Formats: sequence, structure tokens, C-alpha cells
Amino acid sequence: MSGVATPGRKKAEKIDRLAELSAAHDDERGVSLWQEAFRRLRRNPAAITGAAILMLFVLVAVFGPFLVPYATTDTIGVREGLVKSGQGIIPGSSADHWLGFDHQGRDEFSRLVVGARQTLLVGVVSTLVGLAVGALIGGIAGAAAGIGGRWGRWIDTTLMRIVDMLLALPSLLLAVSIAALLGASLVTVMIAVGMISVPVFARLLRGSMIAQAGSDYVLAATALGVRKSKIALTHIVPNSLAPVIVQATLTLATAIIEAAALSFLGLGNPDSAVPEWGVMLADAQPYLGTRPALAIYPAVAIIITALGFTLLGEAMREALDPKLRK
Repeated sequence: MSGVATPGRKKAEKIDRLAELSAAHDDERGVSLWQEAFRRLRRNPAAITGAAILMLFVLVAVFGPFLVPYATTDTIGVREGLVKSGQGIIPGSSADHWLGFDHQGRDEFSRLVVGARQTLLVGVVSTLVGLAVGALIGGIAGAAAGIGGRWGRWIDTTLMRIVDMLLALPSLLLAVSIAALLGASLVTVMIAVGMISVPVFARLLRGSMIAQAGSDYVLAATALGVRKSKIALTHIVPNSLAPVIVQATLTLATAIIEAAALSFLGLGNPDSAVPEWGVMLADAQPYLGTRPALAIYPAVAIIITALGFTLLGEAMREALDPKLRK
């Protein structure tokens, strides 16, 4: 009978096997959502490419103005007689001026590098404006919907109808209207571009909070007698921010494009001496026939930067959303 495995021995063998598996994987500990997402991002070629583009863009924006060879307001081309815009003479690239001159004889490479800082500033500030206002509206609406009651439903319905009205308007038309009312300036562009992203952040955070309201931890906290307002602020809101942060990364790409569009329409910074890629596009419009590169350089810079934000944002969305994980 010694060769017959008893139930107790089978149980002991099963425990031994589990112990061996545990010892073999003792370095694998539980990780948080963000740690797991970071692991996935490190293995995603699109995320690496997007992060590399954005790192280069940030480095150029921060340190570029200190390293450019010429001042952005120095009309060196006119002073040396190389640029004669009235006659349509605008020289191209050379050993001393890598991208040539603009129509006023200023070094195009220096202006393109310095313009990265203004473009980054507009994109980041406008996204933060939209995120702050949209998260405030969406957080209040989501909390009100979770609390329930007549007043909760009334607050949620009122805020969402306002958001729906903003969503009904085309984004560029809304931005142009706001910029036209406030007057042309860099601050106006930031506010206008930020406001058109408010509805997206508001609805996204509200929907995420409503989805989180049915989670087990919310039911457990409610059963323990924790106030609903405290549950919403300390538990539901932090757990609902992941899709909002991903959307902010994607919004940065569209914010740069929309800010450039407003500047191209003449609603941006009226001082053309301050380089900004959208303003450079607008200034190059009369010279498309004689010097199309003046429009190509800032356009390519805008496209590459927006591509970097888009690649990183999409990769973050796949890493944080269990339904999209590969």
C-alpha cells in the first residue's frame, strides 16, 4: 500500500509544486496600473519613436534659443544685400545659413529653432487650460451623477447640456470666434485652443467616473458608511484620471496644429518679430511661388511634432486600456 498515493500525499505534492513555482517567480511582484503601462510602453516601438521626437522637440525648445547662430530679429540678409524681397530674390541654404533667409533677410534656421519654444508654450498652456476647466466641469457632473438625488441629477444635466452645446460647434469655428472676440494675441490663442478641448475632457472624466461608481471598492466603502462625496474625491476621481491623461497627450498634438491655424489666419501674436511656426507659415504665403521652402520648413516641424504626440498618446491608450492591450 506504500505505492498508493493517499489524499494527504497528493495535497502535499500539490503544495510543493506551488512552492516551487512561487520560488521560480519570486521576482515577479504585483505592480500598479501605471507600472504595468510603463512596461508596455518600453516594448512599444511607436511609443519609443514618439518619446524620442518629443524629447528632441523639448530640448530644442528649451536650449535652442541659447545656441542659435543669429538673432531672430537681425536682418543680416538685407544688410549684406543678399535678400531683395521686392524683386523676389530670397537666397536658399548656404554654409553660413543652413536654411537660407526669410523675406526680411532674417536667418530661417534661427527663427525655426526659437519658434519651437513659442509653439511648445502655446500647446502646453492651451492643453492645461482645457484640462483644468474640462476636468472641473466633468468632475462636478460625475460626482453629482454619483451622489444622485434631484439636485445631483439637475447639476449633471445642466452641465452636460452646456458641454453638448460646445460640442455641437465645429472646433475651429469656435476657436476663431473666441480669438476674434478677445483680439489677436498669444494669450488669446492659448485660451481659444484650450476652450475647444474643454468638452472632450469634461465628458471623458464624467463617463469614467460613472463607470467607476459601480466598482466593488465603491460598494465596499459605501457599506462601511463612508460619505459619497468623500468616495468621489478620494477614490473615484484618482481612478478615473488615466484616460484623461492619455487624452491630454493626444490633445497636445491637435493644440499645436490649431494654434498654428489661428496664427496663420492672423489671430495669433501680431508681432512677427517673435518667431512662431504658425506665424512663419502666414508670413511665407506671399512667397510660395518664389521661395516655397519658407512654408515647408515650419509645416514639416509642425507635422513631426504632432506625430510625436500622437504616437505617444496612442501607445499610452493601448497600454492603459485593457481592451486595447496587445
